[in-house]
Amino acid sequence: MKPIPIVFNIGPVQVHTYGIGLAIAFYVAYRYFEKRLKDSGMPYNWVGKSFLWIIAAAVVGARIVHVIANISYYLKFPAQIPLIWHGGLSSFGGLAGAIPVGIYLKRKYAPDLRIADTFDKLVPALILAWSIGRILGPQLMFQGGGRPTNAWYGLQYAGQVGYRIPVPIFQATEDFIIFLILLKIEKWMTTKAPPYRSGSLAIAGLFLWSIPRFWDEYFWLAVPRLWDAVEVFSIILIISSACAFLILNSPERRNSQNTQVYDGEGEDSANTGMTNANDNEHILVDGLQPDENKPS
Repeated sequence: MKPIPIVFNIGPVQVHTYGIGLAIAFYVAYRYFEKRLKDSGMPYNWVGKSFLWIIAAAVVGARIVHVIANISYYLKFPAQIPLIWHGGLSSFGGLAGAIPVGIYLKRKYAPDLRIADTFDKLVPALILAWSIGRILGPQLMFQGGGRPTNAWYGLQYAGQVGYRIPVPIFQATEDFIIFLILLKIEKWMTTKAPPYRSGSLAIAGLFLWSIPRFWDEYFWLAVPRLWDAVEVFSIILIISSACAFLILNSPERRNSQNTQVYDGEGEDSANTGMTNANDNEHILVDGLQPDENKPS
């Protein structure tokens, strides 16, 4: 299979296939995240106001971390630093840039929306967009393939000699499977499982996403080695997310829920919420009916 053109022209305008792929992925994340909020009866208009700022922060963060991780190369070729269409965006850097900006804008435009609920709705949308982004981004960019291979599944990539491991296709498949698993987990959490605290789905998504990120890096490296920065971060995320899930849903924390009311409003209730099948359902306290406990 010959490489897909990475650049084409529309009149005098030069268009990079990689950029179009990323734009589609960002748009899918935006629309699906907004839909998930809307379907759950949560504030969603703030997403449109914040979208471009979050994307800009993600791209800047992703590029900065990539440059730092490859600083010896960019010190020799500093003119390459702004050329993001040549590839070189760190997933971890994108998260590091987008998350604080997103939290700030959520607090500004939707202060009553809990951060934990926000991430529960966001993470599946991000994983889906990641799947699309890998197949339409790195798969179509300059030097987007992995290590050389003689296997039947090897593909040719622009700027690379011979057949390469199609790592972006592997990652797209992995992320889409994780997305489907998260939807199943979400359905189970909200219909059949004991109540799980808000944020549990987001943490589960982070845990699942970090696992293939650990082994995928071995297919990228020109010279296989035991450790790389991505593997280290992946191990940290796997361990920390597993611990966070267990701590968040420990029996002690669940039992503490029985003495508090969750009304789904305000950041102060962020640590007391639990995922319920019905977002309008309240947790009763000491047998009181809702009209005895809170004005309707």
